[in-house]
Amino acid sequence: MPFTDIKAKAAHLLRGENAEQQAHDFLVKQGLKPVSRNFRCKQGELDLIMTDKQTLVIVEVRFRKSDRFGSAAESVTPAKQSRIIAATQFYLSTQKTDWPIRFDVIAMSGKDSINWIKNAF
Repeated sequence: MPFTDIKAKAAHLLRGENAEQQAHDFLVKQGLKPVSRNFRCKQGELDLIMTDKQTLVIVEVRFRKSDRFGSAAESVTPAKQSRIIAATQFYLSTQKTDWPIRFDVIAMSGKDSINWIKNAF
């Protein structure tokens, strides 16, 4: 039998990918246009980059199975915000735009609850 090096993704990673896809689909239905997904650099990762009319929107997607240890929105701490801002600054250094920037959070808890927080920070 040939050896295959296929690793199954951990359940939490699959849930995260699913949450990002749900957030993406939700925002497209709200009229936002996708630009990029999962932009990674040494400063961090930007989950979704979209445009809302003439505004560049950086979207952080957070999912929690329950609010038992804090809500999904509460998990976007000041430290996390700093990493997102740093990654955004790096992204902007590679993409020239003079559009205003907005930071949104899509917080998801449980099954289908989507909380869209515009201008979250």
